[in-house]
Amino acid sequence: MSDFYKKILENNKKWVEEKLAIDKDFFKDLAKGQNPPLLWIGCSDSRVPANEIIGAAPGEVFVHRNIANMVIHSDMNMLSVLDYAVNALKIKHIIVCGHYGCGGVKAAMGNESIGIIDNWIRHIKDIYRYHQTYLDSIIDEKERFNKFVEINVKEQVYDLAKTSIVQAAWKSGQELSIHGWVYGLNSGYVTDLDVNIDSNEKLDNVYQLKF
Repeated sequence: MSDFYKKILENNKKWVEEKLAIDKDFFKDLAKGQNPPLLWIGCSDSRVPANEIIGAAPGEVFVHRNIANMVIHSDMNMLSVLDYAVNALKIKHIIVCGHYGCGGVKAAMGNESIGIIDNWIRHIKDIYRYHQTYLDSIIDEKERFNKFVEINVKEQVYDLAKTSIVQAAWKSGQELSIHGWVYGLNSGYVTDLDVNIDSNEKLDNVYQLKF
């Protein structure tokens, strides 16, 4: 058994002891159920821990993570999380959080084959193609990379708004807002991209579903 493996088991014991020292009923109360106000859709990158970034306690954030924080309309994993969050947990906010330096976004800017992930990256490449004129006009490569990260997040916010799950919630009068953020690995701060949607009115008419 590796030293790292032993260490994380010990860390768990210490974490439990610390929580119980503050509140002896912490885990008993946590086991009674969850009522988070927020769904976080973020990148799988190990440097972007949802709860820690926003100082949230266990039970306050429902989380879905994948490579490059993508919202793909045929992804049943994402849709299942979204449906449960919206219709069972009645969350009020969804945050799509990307991060500068995202490897998935970076890979989509190049042509190197990585493996099966190429099929996932293809969705990100499509987003580049939609915005190619603007992105190609940015001479500085780092600036272009950062802008592409931001654009990718904004597109995912709109893709969430296009889902029947979210639009049905809005139709029923449920309070639900979608937001786009980018996290800075080298600073720890999030940037609100000022893309906030709480109805389908900001979508092109073809995406506005009738129920």
